[in-house]
Amino acid sequence: MRQTELGGTGLEITPVGFGAWAIGGGGWEFGWGPQREDEAIAAIHRALELGVNWIDTAAAYGFGRSERTVGRALAGLDRRPYVFTKCSLLDDGTGRVRHSLDRDSILREAEASLQRLGVDAIDLYQIHWPIPDEDIEQGWAAMAELKERGLVRHIGVSNFDVKQLRRIQEIAPVATLQPPYSLIDRDAEAEILPFARHDNIGVIVYSPMGSGLLTGAITRERLAAMAEDDWRKTDPRFTEPQLSRHLALADRLRRVADRHGVTPGAVAVAWTLRNPAVSGAITGFRRPDQVDPILAAADLRLTDQDIAEMTA
Repeated sequence: MRQTELGGTGLEITPVGFGAWAIGGGGWEFGWGPQREDEAIAAIHRALELGVNWIDTAAAYGFGRSERTVGRALAGLDRRPYVFTKCSLLDDGTGRVRHSLDRDSILREAEASLQRLGVDAIDLYQIHWPIPDEDIEQGWAAMAELKERGLVRHIGVSNFDVKQLRRIQEIAPVATLQPPYSLIDRDAEAEILPFARHDNIGVIVYSPMGSGLLTGAITRERLAAMAEDDWRKTDPRFTEPQLSRHLALADRLRRVADRHGVTPGAVAVAWTLRNPAVSGAITGFRRPDQVDPILAAADLRLTDQDIAEMTA
């Protein structure tokens, strides 16, 4: 796959990266239901075999399970991919998340992530959510401290708005930004993406397939059969009245996909990569058979006719 520089980091990344949210499994507030670790590791290996050179995970995904799985998948490899992870979401003891941007908490999280991932430094460390807002300066100062100590190579944020970015830029440069972005969620186009492009902040977008809604695989029957601890079961995007609109959009993507000989999910990801501010898209895989069809997005060139049909 081709590669592009991630902002001013000097990291050359593939357009599609391996998203490790779902392999955190179920049993926590934003889990995806049961997950087999052997299948997750096989999916990681398949993605790397096809050229993917970065993995995005977080300590919150299964409260350490995702990071441990990534660490096991990378153990013994002659050449590992870039590893990106995130902090600031903690287990409250009941399987739900609590937010902390306390300096000492972030330093402890970094140490724990390094151990689970089995790396000597994290290539990109990100604040997961800017909550609580009044503590983002403290949290960002802790991130800069980690970089100065060499425990992380680059620091970025996820889910920050422009005002919050400007506030923390006074402390240390923001290398990357991770916003949600898809045909279902285009809010980032208004301010976030133009700001990031102007300031040369590298952007990797998450949920480019709308957490599965745009893959063409979601049906009402499949939703009804989802595990009870799959967060999508009760999310407004997966329930009416939004569900019907999103399934209709997935049908339009399928028509475009058929013309190109790819899947609707690949079309959805390719659409996000058309934005000049976007360096890469995080795509989630839970099994090795899911990898090949989506990676077609890296080289898919959508036409004006395709775009008009999808956004009609």
